[in-house]
Amino acid sequence: MMPICLFLVLLSEICQVQTVEKTPAITQSSGVITAKVGGNVTLECFCRNDAVTFLSWYQQRLGGKPLIISTRMKHNKKATISPAYIERFQVQSGESINHLTILNLRPVDSATYYCGILEFNAIEFGQGAFLNVKTSLSNIHAVVRQPLLELLRPGESVNLSCTVYAEKCAGEQSVYWFRHGAAQPAVMYRNVEQCMTDSHIENCTLNLVIKSVNASDAGMYYCALASCGEIVFGNGTRVEVAGDSAKVRPILAYCLSGALAVSIILLLVLAFTLYKLKTQICSVCKGSISHLTCSAASEPMSQDADLLHYAALSLNRTSERHRQEESVDSVCVYSRVRSRKE
Repeated sequence: MMPICLFLVLLSEICQVQTVEKTPAITQSSGVITAKVGGNVTLECFCRNDAVTFLSWYQQRLGGKPLIISTRMKHNKKATISPAYIERFQVQSGESINHLTILNLRPVDSATYYCGILEFNAIEFGQGAFLNVKTSLSNIHAVVRQPLLELLRPGESVNLSCTVYAEKCAGEQSVYWFRHGAAQPAVMYRNVEQCMTDSHIENCTLNLVIKSVNASDAGMYYCALASCGEIVFGNGTRVEVAGDSAKVRPILAYCLSGALAVSIILLLVLAFTLYKLKTQICSVCKGSISHLTCSAASEPMSQDADLLHYAALSLNRTSERHRQEESVDSVCVYSRVRSRKE
């Protein structure tokens, strides 16, 4: 039974590891969120892990580094907001929520926002959400075109293209790639200076190469032009990977779980069968030992029994001797009496 116990313990440990991997510690609003200047927006963040001690919000503008917006202890409903954001940024706190609300949106608020947690001296971030604040009347004339769909097989490579047209203006003009739908979002930057002329950017085609794609590369890829303080997004290119392992993984998990259940049942049946056989064998052994002992005791007396002839003898004994013999307990041993007709 020990191997079965060890097997069950190992199986429970594997199940616990799989559970930890499938349950993220933090979930937040993600993708590209578009809002208008002057409006309000709320970015949600949920955390249901009791081991978390601190929750925070970070802002990362294009080409910049992450800046902390707010921080608070999980069991403290009041968050500390940095002075640069205290005027228009609010945090809705709760036992498992840490939502960020931005009031009176401005173009400068266009950035990627990350909800972060501190757990056992390790910082973990959510997927991040890019907030694109658009003005009602654009100050720039720009167009971003990109294909809508790319169907790929695992191991293939793809060259995502983006064609940009924009008038030249004061300040930096750059193109960014945003990936949404992967395990962790990524912002891929590429300058377009090689496409610039003295007056405008005309039909500048930029490429993003993804080599040896797999299921984690599937998602939506957005091409965006940052020009004159504004950001213009393309419609996005959806990358789909055939035979996505994310869809196959649950089926495989069910099959493995079924196989493990069948294996456990078979092991239990075999163990029970072996136990019953062992019990029966031990019972037979005990009976055989007694039988063999009796046979061994009677074997010398029964040898060549077929060759012996028995006769009845009558002995005259004195009455005194007869009484003495009757006073002693007599034990008769009989061994294999056979009757044979000749």
